Amino acid sequence: MSLKQDLFRRPAASWRTWSFSLLCAALAACGGTEASEETAPELATHEDGLANVRLRLMAANLSSGTGQDYDPGHGIRIFQGTDADVVMIQEFNYKTDSAADIRSFVDTAFGTGFSYYREAGAQIPNGIISRYPIIAAGEWDDTQVSNRDFAWARINIPGPKDLWVVSVHLLTTSSGTRNTEATNLVKFINANVPAGDFLAIGGDFNTGSRSEATFSTFSSVVSTASPYPADRNGNTNTNAGRSSPYDHVLVDSDLRAYQTSVVIGSSTFANGLVVDTRVYSPISDISPAVSGDSGASGMQHMGIIKDFLVPGDGTTSSSVTVLSPNGGESWTGGSSRTITWTSSGISNVKVEYSLNGSTWTAVTTSTSAASGSVAWTVPGSASTNAWVRVSDASDAALNDLSNSAFAITTGGSGGTGQVFINEVLLNEAGSDVNGEFVELVNTGTAAVDLSGYTLSDSASVRHTFASGTTVAAGKAVVVFGGASGIPAGTVGAVAASTGTLGLSNSGDTVTLKSASGTTVDSATFASGLAGTDGVSANRSPDASASASFALHTAVSGTASSPGKRASGSAF
Repeated sequence: MSLKQDLFRRPAASWRTWSFSLLCAALAACGGTEASEETAPELATHEDGLANVRLRLMAANLSSGTGQDYDPGHGIRIFQGTDADVVMIQEFNYKTDSAADIRSFVDTAFGTGFSYYREAGAQIPNGIISRYPIIAAGEWDDTQVSNRDFAWARINIPGPKDLWVVSVHLLTTSSGTRNTEATNLVKFINANVPAGDFLAIGGDFNTGSRSEATFSTFSSVVSTASPYPADRNGNTNTNAGRSSPYDHVLVDSDLRAYQTSVVIGSSTFANGLVVDTRVYSPISDISPAVSGDSGASGMQHMGIIKDFLVPGDGTTSSSVTVLSPNGGESWTGGSSRTITWTSSGISNVKVEYSLNGSTWTAVTTSTSAASGSVAWTVPGSASTNAWVRVSDASDAALNDLSNSAFAITTGGSGGTGQVFINEVLLNEAGSDVNGEFVELVNTGTAAVDLSGYTLSDSASVRHTFASGTTVAAGKAVVVFGGASGIPAGTVGAVAASTGTLGLSNSGDTVTLKSASGTTVDSATFASGLAGTDGVSANRSPDASASASFALHTAVSGTASSPGKRASGSAF
């Protein structure tokens, strides 16, 4: 699954400072290519003039043959001939699907300098392939289908803004199901994609017409209006029979403002291109593709291309970076603290805080950026998901957040905390053990300081909670096997400090101990609660310390709910 939530929220200015280190972490964890500062080649950009960069986005479900993969080579030739910069790819399979084979496919179809992300544990995975560095990547859960999810990546394209892309493969089942998928994806986007960055959603929507509700739903985050890409003959449909608009590249209004004609050889496509080699002329312009590639057996879709002329690097030198609180602190409600930052090219800043990562309250609407600090009385409400944001007072899109969440604790209430094991996923979905998790819930009336607490399985201690970690009354904290297994938007999630939870699919015992070594809670799970792939064991009834455990599907009908109530609602 996706990387830790706090990694998603960094704005463009501060991401670029450490893009290579995050690229290595993100892609090594998620199955993508690994790069280093020393070995990564310089990437050529498509520039028009001094400041602008031509950016070509492509949606591509171009697998052929009987295996839903790219081994036959028809799609590879189309990729080579159309020279895209960023591709939202579906059915991302090649030969054995080993890391070496996938890397070989990317090298052959695009080039050795391209980065990629491919979702793990999927039969027909979605992915992203990029000429520019992928600085974060992961997958968001598509609840309507079991063999793929929504793959996303944050890409450091030239210029002051990052590009977020989401590769999707919606179901053929019904328009209603597709709209449910779209609704869920929009929620993920709203929760994780900074408003100031560019956004593109691309892939195989399997939509029978452009009047489907799916497009109305997506229109809240991207432009779905005409004109549409077309082939040499003006046909805008994209399925194999060229009768339905299955495939799309949809971008937000900020990026659409920079859309420009697709120019290939002597041909110009004003609204973008539907790549059908059967009607493309002259076919030599997209060599080595040949006329029969789009009609190959098993080729069900046409590629979609849109070009954009975006501002390049050097168009702005302004930046702001939060220094404190920068994540991991535990500050007492009502105490006097100082929020600090650094900035350049900014006159005044707005300073805000959030107790939940989504609702913001101003500390000051405008103060001198050069001062680098502002006094703050910490609010009296307990939180394990507090953030600070500092932005240009005249341009909200230029901002920075704390690197990760910090805690606000309250004392003297006379309440008592009660923390216990509420949900455990011993048998992860697919084979990604990073997705194993243990959820702890505090049903008491006061926050509990988890500093030094440990989680063990029957073999050894797997996680020690960092100093300052608290769980507020009525809230949850979730320990995952690895950072790449944490679903986007999971509140209070951390990765196991030892790098694994090591839970057994044949049954195990999970124990929570205090910093002094006293057992706080312990639960033993038989094979019947550990043998179902991707289904957790949950208290039944949910969030009841004395209740026994049952399969999550029996508690609420869903497979799991890390960080949430079994019903899916927030704690």
